[in-house]
Amino acid sequence: MSYVTGKTIKELRIKNGITQKELAEKINVSDKAVSKWETERGLPDIAIIEDLATALGVSLAELLTGDYKKNENKAANIEKAHFYICPVCGNIVTSVGCGSFSCCGINLIECEAEACDEMHSINIATAEDEYVVTLDHPMSKNHYISFIAYATLGSIEISKLYPEQDISVRFKRKGHGYIYAYCNRHGMFKVKI
Repeated sequence: MSYVTGKTIKELRIKNGITQKELAEKINVSDKAVSKWETERGLPDIAIIEDLATALGVSLAELLTGDYKKNENKAANIEKAHFYICPVCGNIVTSVGCGSFSCCGINLIECEAEACDEMHSINIATAEDEYVVTLDHPMSKNHYISFIAYATLGSIEISKLYPEQDISVRFKRKGHGYIYAYCNRHGMFKVKI
């Protein structure tokens, strides 16, 4: 198990533009205690870790791992959704901003969607008020499209797929956005619609 480091405390304190004394006052400790933490001559007590995370503006998990994220999507625009996929069980975590997520004991890394390539070409047709999404891609037990998602400004819809299933998904048209497809071997691809 990891524990907060002095380097993390110092970086977050400076990032928030507060002095050691100001941080100490927020969590009701002495500024000498904060100094000791930052120079790694001591560690904060577990009883104040949650207060320390709040004072530094991060989650408890971010403070403990030192992997803190800045949410660049303050308006919560779902079209700019972030995807995190568990490599063990295949769970899909979506968020409107960056975050720290874990599943099956693993810290998840954000999937960066790439432009479609020849092997991962997303085909979109319209049928009345729906988009019909297809891909010409293997669907074997070892190589398949795990899910297809449709993200617009105000909504996201995900359709889970399974090996040996046809890739044909329908989404009710809700406006401009992105269609994402996740290949279990090659990662995520997207196309703007």
